[in-house]
Amino acid sequence: MSKDLMRYDLMAQEALRGVVRQALEVVLSEGLPGEHHFFIAFSTTAPGVEVSDALKERYPEDMTIVIQHQFWDLEVHEDHFQISLTFSKVLERLVVPYKAVKGFFDPSVQFGLQFQEPDSDNLGNALPAPETPKALPAGTTAEPPAEGGSNDSADVVSLDAFRKK
Repeated sequence: MSKDLMRYDLMAQEALRGVVRQALEVVLSEGLPGEHHFFIAFSTTAPGVEVSDALKERYPEDMTIVIQHQFWDLEVHEDHFQISLTFSKVLERLVVPYKAVKGFFDPSVQFGLQFQEPDSDNLGNALPAPETPKALPAGTTAEPPAEGGSNDSADVVSLDAFRKK
């Protein structure tokens, strides 16, 4: 197999990360429409990620945030987003580059994307098709916070149920 010098795998991931940015831009300009809400999983160790030391200690590798009822100061930039959420009644400011995002899921419409981490050892080698980001299978669900439950802290959930086994 010849080497993919164009790096189509990286181009596809970059384009699909743009979907995450555009969804956040809609929230910024219009709020969350209807029942839409997002689970966004990201690497806490990726370059450019800013989380407090307490959150980094609690989530040393990966973290999933829920953007639904209570969030503040959302900023959407070309290469990252910033948002304030509460964790155990403490307001925290997060800075997340889109390249750190590992998964995006909107359970209201069963739409999701998973991203692979760039394989720097394989630069120039074609990645097999399954390595590219893909929509999560129909019927996959994630439970939002319980109705009437406390919304004073963000929910962190595992995306293991959505990962290919």
